[in-house]
Amino acid sequence: MKLATLFPDEDYCFHLRLERGTVRGFFEAGEGASERIAERRRWLSAVPGRHAALLPEATPMLDELVDLCGEVNAFDAEGLAEVRRGGSPLGRCLELGSRWEPDFLLLKAESEGGFRLRGGCVCFPSSWSLIPKMGQSVSGIHEVVPGLNPALGSRIDRFLRRLNPDCSWERYNWGLSRSAELNQDPSRKLPRLDSGVGLDEIWLRAEHQAFVTLPRSGGVLFAIRMIVRSLQEIRCEPQIAVPLARALRTMPEAVAEYKGFGGARPRILDLMKT
Repeated sequence: MKLATLFPDEDYCFHLRLERGTVRGFFEAGEGASERIAERRRWLSAVPGRHAALLPEATPMLDELVDLCGEVNAFDAEGLAEVRRGGSPLGRCLELGSRWEPDFLLLKAESEGGFRLRGGCVCFPSSWSLIPKMGQSVSGIHEVVPGLNPALGSRIDRFLRRLNPDCSWERYNWGLSRSAELNQDPSRKLPRLDSGVGLDEIWLRAEHQAFVTLPRSGGVLFAIRMIVRSLQEIRCEPQIAVPLARALRTMPEAVAEYKGFGGARPRILDLMKT
């Protein structure tokens, strides 16, 4: 899936729109990987309790994930050995998060049919925090998104339960921000979009997401790679800019407010015309 396919030429709606990929392909080092990993290490060293957490029942999923990293050569053998020597389960989680480029969440299947967040390492969130979400169901986490659960809630649970092993299912999600910072945890109080924003202050944040089953532990890995692009550049790429403008125009007001650009939307659309 390419970034140009992120915005289909249609009115805004919630969708799952997934493409099949390979686990190795998603987790191989991308452009700028060393810089991103260095930034991950800085955040995990400065405020580890804000960016990583692991409930006891997630330990088997973490161990299976570490084995998976070894199978797909996610990083070198020395790095893998360091992760395995990380001490406590949370220590191994932190060590993995400091060596691996994507953010990751560990979801555990529940007897009632849904999935619940049991652990993960998230250094580059888009205006949300990991710790308050720990232990919540996927539907509970999505409850704050206006209209998402009625539109997709049951489909998401069915999809997670039917994941095939040995592949990744990938999709994109997107938002807009007034900052190019990768880490947009709310505690950082970064500048927000408003009606006075300039074109050079608007950034597209695209999450390249992957879902991978962890069959041995009965879990699912949800991994996220962040892509940040200036709207000033995107405006010159009609294959992205035109459907993006359509999505912005047709997005329900409640969703635009949730995404943080409700009051700035007319201004953004006007800037995209010039």
